[in-house]
Amino acid sequence: MYIAMNRFRIAVGRENDFEDLWRKRDSYLEGVQGFREFNLLRGPTDEEATLFASHTVWDSREAFEAWTNSDAFRKAHGQARAPEGTYLGHPVFEGFEIVL
Repeated sequence: MYIAMNRFRIAVGRENDFEDLWRKRDSYLEGVQGFREFNLLRGPTDEEATLFASHTVWDSREAFEAWTNSDAFRKAHGQARAPEGTYLGHPVFEGFEIVL
């Protein structure tokens, strides 16, 4: 199994905008071969940002990579526009093979 995560630094005061963006968009993940689970995680807040992570679980890294090259991926990410000033930097991707 494989976990794919993107970490986002979201400007303080913009957290609701970011969460609403994820609530309202179609992820196009249901029915994608190898997809298991999605969670949006909210982490700590400092003086300038709140940390969020998108967390997906896949049957394999190959299943995740196939999705990233699909029309479903392009459709889902075409809706990912937040008001200017929401993101503090680009998302940071992290991928993990599950060993236990």
